[in-house]
Amino acid sequence: MSFTTNIKNEISKLEFSKTESISELSGFIRNNGSFTNEKIELLTENITVAKRIYSLVKNIYDVSCSIESRKNNNFSKNNLYLIKINDKVQEILEDLTVIDSTNKKLPIPGEYITASTEETRAYLRGVFLSKGSINDPKTSRYHLEFLIEEKPESEFLKEILNSFNLNSKTLSRDKGYMVYVKEAEKIGDFLRIISASNAVLYYEDIRIYRDHKNMTNRLNNCEQANIDKIIDTANKQIADIEYLKENLAVELLDDKTREALNYREKYPEASLQELAEIITYETGKPITKSGLNHRFRKMKELVDKLKG
Repeated sequence: MSFTTNIKNEISKLEFSKTESISELSGFIRNNGSFTNEKIELLTENITVAKRIYSLVKNIYDVSCSIESRKNNNFSKNNLYLIKINDKVQEILEDLTVIDSTNKKLPIPGEYITASTEETRAYLRGVFLSKGSINDPKTSRYHLEFLIEEKPESEFLKEILNSFNLNSKTLSRDKGYMVYVKEAEKIGDFLRIISASNAVLYYEDIRIYRDHKNMTNRLNNCEQANIDKIIDTANKQIADIEYLKENLAVELLDDKTREALNYREKYPEASLQELAEIITYETGKPITKSGLNHRFRKMKELVDKLKG
């Protein structure tokens, strides 16, 4: 069962006030199925969602719907569930601000559908039940999207999402518009907005684990890069020492630089900081990492001069 299915199953079992239920139903029907003067037909792959819509219509408008199971022709193993409403069609569509009194479809819902924060959240629940999906946080990317047919509705949806600071964006598609959110924290916020409490817990657990794992990987990569740099620097210094010995040029160095040379040969894998601490401890003469690096630069300059 997909993460999206789990979310829809969860929010389909919640109970809200009548005004919130009307807003949820408006969000669903405005973005789903088709209607005429005689009937409303709604499609979903989720039987729990189908039962939810059936229950809302029956309780709010005292209308009995029917639910039919159909084969899905879109290469999906899931059946499609067709919800049919054949009574009070005009009243329902007008009340949900899907159409006006002249049967003209309204580009966006009426003001009272999203008049309060709770009703706006309910509208988002309805749109999500109809056209929304969220990637499982275990996958490689975070992604929430709604596939909306009409541009005014997509712009309205983006506007109300962004009223909750979700930073949603819109892309044009062949069959409509995709309203989407990419930021992990914002998707978690959306789940809170639609009251999907169990989904929030699951999502945040996975997100925190992934963030911690990514941070650990970055630290490990950084540490490995530092180790590689230390080894590379030490190897270059050893190569310079061998060149000076082969060319009988070690005696051209001053005493302090020869001392650094001897300690580098003795501790070939030590970092400059570690080598400075060793020299300080064993000789009783304090030397810093910067001071030691200066000695090796003098050795390098001599090597370059001899090679030149």
